[in-house]
Amino acid sequence: MKSDRKHFDEMLLGQDGVRDPYSEYHTWFSKEDPVRLTKKSKEAEAFFRRTGITFNVYGQSAAQERLIPFDLIPRIIANREWTKLSKGIEQRVRAINAFLHDIYHRQEILRAGIVPIELISRNDAFLPQMMGVTPPGGVYTHIVGTDIVRTGEDDFFVLEDNARTPSGVSYMLENRETMLQMFPELFSQIKVQPVSDYPKNLRRSLAACAPPNCDGKPTVAVLTPGIHNSAYFEHSFLADQMGVELVEGHDLRVVDGRIQMRTTEGYQVIDVLYRRVDDEYLDPLNFNPDSMLGVPGIMDVYRAGNITIANAPGTGVADDKAIYSYMPEIIEFYTGEKAILKNVETHRCSEPDALKYVLDNLADLVVKEVHGSGGYGMLVGPAASKSELASFAAKLRRNPSNYIAQPTLSLSTVPIFAKKGLAPRHVDLRPFVLVSPDGMNITPGGLTRVALKDGSLVVNSSQGGGTKDTWVLED
Repeated sequence: MKSDRKHFDEMLLGQDGVRDPYSEYHTWFSKEDPVRLTKKSKEAEAFFRRTGITFNVYGQSAAQERLIPFDLIPRIIANREWTKLSKGIEQRVRAINAFLHDIYHRQEILRAGIVPIELISRNDAFLPQMMGVTPPGGVYTHIVGTDIVRTGEDDFFVLEDNARTPSGVSYMLENRETMLQMFPELFSQIKVQPVSDYPKNLRRSLAACAPPNCDGKPTVAVLTPGIHNSAYFEHSFLADQMGVELVEGHDLRVVDGRIQMRTTEGYQVIDVLYRRVDDEYLDPLNFNPDSMLGVPGIMDVYRAGNITIANAPGTGVADDKAIYSYMPEIIEFYTGEKAILKNVETHRCSEPDALKYVLDNLADLVVKEVHGSGGYGMLVGPAASKSELASFAAKLRRNPSNYIAQPTLSLSTVPIFAKKGLAPRHVDLRPFVLVSPDGMNITPGGLTRVALKDGSLVVNSSQGGGTKDTWVLED
């Protein structure tokens, strides 16, 4: 495989060289029989199928449940690279928590004119019900997934923040388990930092956020919308790995001012609820009255300080892609430091000059909905047809505040194991952060998502992307 000079190749240097993080792996790989690797690749697919590692695709009548494509060539990150990344991630997550506390209390960043007040007041993700509410331990974002892309040797950018209900950690864990089973000899040769303690760390971190009136060892549960949710595999996987109950809204009720779950021995108090249900459906008495997924009255129990909800209601405002464009200023406002990790240049289409620029340069830009996720509702200008560009331009003119635009980055590539050998494909990275009053825990590595289509920049599994095991090397 030759290096693609147009994009930074994380494995290869020029025509024949290999970057240091990949040197030991490349030596091993060059001695491997391609027939054996092809067999291993099929074994991995069979393992994922047996384990039930699938996701659901919304809006399609056929083949809704799909297997997550897995590529057996790991993405390898040097320890020094990870040190820089983790410092930047920690700084960013600290600032996000401070920002959320501020906008639900004194709103000093709005008073200072750093963030326009209308980005909060007109934001559907901002919950007035959270005004004046401080979560137990002061933690709003208990679990954060920060999407990072790379464009050069030392050039990392944050693509977006996931502070609401970040998903994908189960794939990170299963990818590593699969690699350990298929290539145990690799992990004895190459010292890779482990990720298997994530479920234990997650439970410990959630328990540390229990409300003050928790009596004894905190009871933790995972709230799922049910089996038809796209991430149900992950909900059940994490509950099982933590050794806690997986519950649905109909399993819970308010008893004596506490949230209790139905068990074979009667109802039991829950101290910490790791919810994977969106704010809108969390409490039909406070939000969407038609919701069958949440718990009537849970927000009243929460505001009274009698349960911890992770992540806190209202954290979705920090996921807003228009708010994202102010993150360098937000970081400096709350930490007094310049951002370690850079933002991608972002044009806010709500601003007339920015909208004109975006419409004039639509074929060169990536346009996203401010509350969008999963790759839905976005336009990749360079890959769009003339009719698609015209249609999207009409959407922008109708509702410009619903969109932001970014330049098309020259994303780094990592090899995948293709039929004709190694082939470069674009990747991103979602490291996972656990936050508690005791501090932060950042799992070394995270979920690498890979665009399996040649030339594609869209890595989301819902849009045809796959995953890789991510190795952070020890010193």
